[in-house]
Amino acid sequence: MIPELGKYAGTVLSSYGVTIVLLLGLIGVSLRASRKSLKELSKMENRDG
Repeated sequence: MIPELGKYAGTVLSSYGVTIVLLLGLIGVSLRASRKSLKELSKMENRDG
């Protein structure tokens, strides 16, 4: 069910590729920041206890 893109196929497919790469990058950065925050929170909780 892939539509015929004609002469714009390269542009459209490269746009999809760039979008996927950027989304994966944002997910990676978010996960890394989350892990860092959880680690720092754990250190703070252990220090207070």
